[in-house]
Amino acid sequence: MRIDVLTLFPQMFEPVLSASIPGRARAAGLVDWFVHDIRDHANNKHNKVDDRPFGGGPGMVMVCQPLWDAVANAESQAPQVGPTTRILLTPQGRPLTQTLVEDLASRPRLLMIAGHYEGVDERVIDALDPLEISIGDYVLSGGELPAMVLIDAIVRLLPGALGHLDSAAQDSFSHQHEEHGRLLDCPHYTRPREWQGREVPEILLSGDHARVDRWRLERMIERTRERRPDLLEADPADSPANPASRPVQPDED
Repeated sequence: MRIDVLTLFPQMFEPVLSASIPGRARAAGLVDWFVHDIRDHANNKHNKVDDRPFGGGPGMVMVCQPLWDAVANAESQAPQVGPTTRILLTPQGRPLTQTLVEDLASRPRLLMIAGHYEGVDERVIDALDPLEISIGDYVLSGGELPAMVLIDAIVRLLPGALGHLDSAAQDSFSHQHEEHGRLLDCPHYTRPREWQGREVPEILLSGDHARVDRWRLERMIERTRERRPDLLEADPADSPANPASRPVQPDED
């Protein structure tokens, strides 16, 4: 998989993505990412990429042309990888779910746009037609942290990224129960058997794998009902939108 990230702050990415699972997956050749500075495509001597909003109001707005050119430049590289899925990280986007992450992890190439300032000129969003994604109902300073969250969530699903084949499948939101849908994970325990007067549930020491599996499933359903009842009410067949990914065309104006 190839991931291109367009940002005004490229220095933020390497310290985070080079560590832990993403870093190991990249070293193993499972994924590679390329961070592009949108300012490199500014057409003024100060590399300015924002301006005041029409109609007045606080904040600044990212202008169209540098972002448009940055996307065109990134997508012109390594076209043999496959079609590009464009993503804009924005609080107005579709909520990020494990279902959506699973869909994106199956695609050969992603291009993520980390917006900044008050927002991005709506005209270039319309022209690029990206999949708009939000990581939660709150506002951050920019799309850089959400892009890193999305990359981490995707990379850990790539075959070979985790040490055990079943690790990702048993995570919260990943376990798909035919009756209850996606569930939270069950409680986990390790040595010692007793800690500060708290003991490991006896059934986990029984060696009866069938009983352990039943216990874990019961705890998953119980925990989901207590903490996230909305998941039990959700449609298990929920599937993400599958936006058509089109290459950037030259500006005809």
